[in-house]
Amino acid sequence: MPEAVDLRSDTVTRPTPAMRRAMAQAEVGDDDYGEDPTVRRLEQAFAARLGKQAALFVPSGVMANQIALRVLTVPGSAVVAGRRQHVVAYESGAAAMNAGIQFIGLDDEDGMVRPDDVVWARLAAAHHQPAVSLVCIENTHMAAGGRPWCLERLRALAEAAGPVPIHMDGARLFNAEAATGIAASVWAAPVTTVMCCLSKALCAPVGSMLAGDAALIEEARSARKRLGGGMRQAGVLAAPGLLALTEMVSRLPEDHARAARLAEAVALRWPACGLDPSSVQTNIVTFAHSDSAALLAHLESAGVLAHAIAPDVVRLVTHHDVDDAGIERAVEAIATAPDGEKV
Repeated sequence: MPEAVDLRSDTVTRPTPAMRRAMAQAEVGDDDYGEDPTVRRLEQAFAARLGKQAALFVPSGVMANQIALRVLTVPGSAVVAGRRQHVVAYESGAAAMNAGIQFIGLDDEDGMVRPDDVVWARLAAAHHQPAVSLVCIENTHMAAGGRPWCLERLRALAEAAGPVPIHMDGARLFNAEAATGIAASVWAAPVTTVMCCLSKALCAPVGSMLAGDAALIEEARSARKRLGGGMRQAGVLAAPGLLALTEMVSRLPEDHARAARLAEAVALRWPACGLDPSSVQTNIVTFAHSDSAALLAHLESAGVLAHAIAPDVVRLVTHHDVDDAGIERAVEAIATAPDGEKV
């Protein structure tokens, strides 16, 4: 029986043969002492790629986001973010526990928050509402179907934030770079800190990066240790991360084209599901289905794995380990899937 076409997430990617060789041959030291040369090279390469002074290698994107919250906020303050962002909805309430903050959730239906809403939240502090210590954005925005931000709106948001720092959850920032032609460093320029995952579409087995100015990243290094993220001979993990940055970004348009093919199939099967195929610019397709459990079961019976990210919201994610043949298997399964569109 052929291997399942796994569209649940781009986190399921497996390291490439070159990554496995790099892991075996990696030069290592104790990273908790700052002595792992491969980790240091990765951090320097990532900081340069993002146009920031320094970077920190951490085990996961969630940890990178939580570290940013720890170093950029104060307990009892508010963080402005889109209500469907990963840091708000998909990190198990970690922000309240780790940073003692509360979120002001803004509308982010198109994946972006409005600068005017940020201004309102800041002004509300004069009316007995919590002071805003941070603005968070997500680029690309997973729940909005992997949509990249508009650069001009990001710059307007930075102006609206004023002295309030901005953290970018750029778990899939390189997908935004590939889709828009705008360099990751340009996306990162208006924000204080930026996180990227190496273990999603870039195929590294483990790890994410947090970048910002040198003083912040030094503070982030201490926060990483407090959260249990200090690592030892982590060069075996950093080595594939270096290859992720240098070899895997250029192939991301392949994933985007395959996601567009899936989006067309979904819109054809469920014309009123709310999915406009032209809105799918990167590697994520999200759409409404009133019986997502039945749909997921049908797809699995056809050898296709998918995922629900909310009640009656299904997600399909393309990545390095799904080829054109796999996409066509998924298209065939979608064509025979049960009804369930929302009208």
